Amino acid sequence: MCLSSEQRSRFTSGCSDGWCRVYLQRSLGIDQLPKKCCLSVHFSDIPQNFVMHLLNSRINSLVFLLAFLAACSTGIVIGEEPQILKEPQILKVSSEEAVASDYSHQRAVEFLDRTAMAWTNKYKCFTCHTNFAHLIAVSELEQRPEYFQKVRNSLNELVQTRWQEKGPRWDAEVVMAAMTLTLVDRNLSEPLSQNATLALEKMWEVQQSDGGFDWLKCDWPPMESDDEYGAVVAAVAVSAAPRTYLRQKQVQSGIARLENYLSQSRKQQLRLHHRAILLWAQSLKPGWMTQQEIDSTVAELTALQRPDGGWNTPSLGKWDREDGGIPDVMTSDGYGTGFAILMLTKAGLKPDNAVIQAGLNWLKKNQRQSGRWYTRSVSRDSRHFLTHAGTAMALMALQASGEAEN
Repeated sequence: MCLSSEQRSRFTSGCSDGWCRVYLQRSLGIDQLPKKCCLSVHFSDIPQNFVMHLLNSRINSLVFLLAFLAACSTGIVIGEEPQILKEPQILKVSSEEAVASDYSHQRAVEFLDRTAMAWTNKYKCFTCHTNFAHLIAVSELEQRPEYFQKVRNSLNELVQTRWQEKGPRWDAEVVMAAMTLTLVDRNLSEPLSQNATLALEKMWEVQQSDGGFDWLKCDWPPMESDDEYGAVVAAVAVSAAPRTYLRQKQVQSGIARLENYLSQSRKQQLRLHHRAILLWAQSLKPGWMTQQEIDSTVAELTALQRPDGGWNTPSLGKWDREDGGIPDVMTSDGYGTGFAILMLTKAGLKPDNAVIQAGLNWLKKNQRQSGRWYTRSVSRDSRHFLTHAGTAMALMALQASGEAEN
C-alpha cells in the first residue's frame, strides 16, 4: 500500500527543522515511497520521540532494526533528499555580483545549461551569445548537463521543421546553426548528422557571390556587427566537417569562394577578434592562414593580456559603443579572457605556457557566485548577455587546457 498522510505525519513529526525523514519500506509493509532520503547523522542526534515512532510502528524484523541503528551509529549516507529546483530562468546580469570564494566547474556548467534552456523556452530562438555558445561548450564535456539534449533537439527542430516551413530568419542563423551542429557532432565523435548537413547546404545557398555572408548588423559586437564575423564563423563550420563531406564538388566550390573572400588583404583588415577565430578554423583544417599570419595573430593576442592575467573584450576589436560611451579597454572580463586562451591554444600554445597559465588563474579567481564570468556589453549597458558567451568561452578555455573538470 502507499504511504498515507497519517503515516507520513508519524515519521516526520518527531523531526526537528531540517532533520531528515526516514523511509522504512518493506518493514512497514509499504510498497511505494519516495525513492531517496538523506540519512547522514549519528544515532545520538536522533530525537527520542522519533525513535519511539519507530518502535511503535510495524517493524517486525529485529535484524532490520539492528541494521538501521548500525547505519545511524556509523554515519553512513544511505541516500540523498532530491533537490527541488525551480524552472530554468535567465538571471539578471550585474557587475555587482560577488566573486565566488573558489572556482567550481559544476556551477559554471549548471549556470550555462539552465540559462540556455530558459532562453530557448522563452524566446524560441537561437542566439550567438547564449544557446549556440552553450551547445558548443558543453558538448565538449565528458558528462553533458541536464538540458543539453533538449536544447540540441530544439536546434534540430529549427533546422528540420521551421526552416522547411517558414525558412530561416536570417542568414546569420543559418551559418551559426551550421557551425554549432557540425561542432557538436565532432565533439561527440558522431558522424555528420542529417541536420548538420542540411544547415551546411543552406549555408552554401545563402553565400554571397563574393564568397561572404550577409550578417546581422545590430551594433552588438563582437558577434552581430559586421559581415566579416559571418565569414570566419563559416570557415569554422566547414572546417569541422568530416573529410568525406569536404571532398564534395559543391562544397569545394563554396570553400573556394570563402577563401577568395578571406583574401590576404582582407585578413589584414580584419579585427583581431575575427582573425583569431581563423586560428580555430586553421586548427581544424589547415589552409586558412599562413604561418606568418598565425604568428602575428598570436603575438597581438599575447600583447593584449592585462597585468592581472586576463583579457578585455573591447580591446580585441576596437568597437565604438552604441550608447555613445567611451569603451573600457582596460578591465579584464570573462569573454575576452576565455576567448583569448581558447584561440591561443588552438594556435598551439600549451597549457603550461606562462601566458595561458596567467589567463587560467584569472578565470579561476574571477568566477562569480552564480557560476558565470561577468562581461560588460561592448555596445550598451542595458543588458550584458555577452556574459553568457563569456561563460561558454571560459569553459572551453579550461577544457582545452585540461583543467575544466579537475
